[in-house]
Amino acid sequence: ASSNPEVEFIQNSKIGSNNPFFLIAGPCVIESESLLEKVAIELKKIEQELGILVIFTSSFDKANRSSHDSFCGPGLKEGLTALKKIKEKYKLPILTDIHLPSEVEAVAEVVDMMQIPAFLCRQTDLITEAAKSKKWVNIKKGQFIAPTDTIQIVEKFRSAGSEKITICERGYTFGYNNLVVDMRGLEQMRNEGIHVVMDATHSTQLPGGGKTTGGQREMAMPLARAAAAVGVDGFFAEVHPNPPGAKSDATNQLYLEGFYEFISNLLQIDQLVKGR
Repeated sequence: ASSNPEVEFIQNSKIGSNNPFFLIAGPCVIESESLLEKVAIELKKIEQELGILVIFTSSFDKANRSSHDSFCGPGLKEGLTALKKIKEKYKLPILTDIHLPSEVEAVAEVVDMMQIPAFLCRQTDLITEAAKSKKWVNIKKGQFIAPTDTIQIVEKFRSAGSEKITICERGYTFGYNNLVVDMRGLEQMRNEGIHVVMDATHSTQLPGGGKTTGGQREMAMPLARAAAAVGVDGFFAEVHPNPPGAKSDATNQLYLEGFYEFISNLLQIDQLVKGR
């Protein structure tokens, strides 16, 4: 595996070099507080038993749903209140998406890491405002951006005075209604000194094609294993107790039951590749 420089990360952890990957996981969108609790309990178990940093994620607003009548979430205020409860009760760091520069200040008060969705990864005002918060920011690589062009995103971010950025691979548009992950891209980004996260679930999407996005959840494990073999710094995965009944990304969220084994398997590959 290529070796990124080791850097200080969230909650006194370190990423880069031969450090174990960190995990960003949770349900796609905040459907209810009881859903967040159910997932948080399992993620806390993963953190404690596997000894990796787990960051809890869920969105207060899915601002890019395919259809106007799709569920988008509870909104900023209610969503942040629900996430703050999870943070305090389970002592898990929190991540959520931002869509507008005006959201950054309120979100930064609650979360440990912000995320910029793929369709917004070139929005200069949003990137620089997020960087100025001095929080860690995970920027999804757009489905239209080559791996080597992500350095432009990173340089925008750094120009605002922060190095606290990770770039997240989530697939590249491959014809209509399809994505492909080029594993060479993970290595190319790491060789630029970028800390790379692999999105195991959105990479399996079949975008568009109707009112809701399709997906191939069964491909999440093969793609994640391949990324672990490259030696990425982090993984992102959406997980739900009943994915087919989820209000967003029903076809590619992972089942909460079996998620522990999923991460445990990736950790074995990670240890082998990074020589721990």
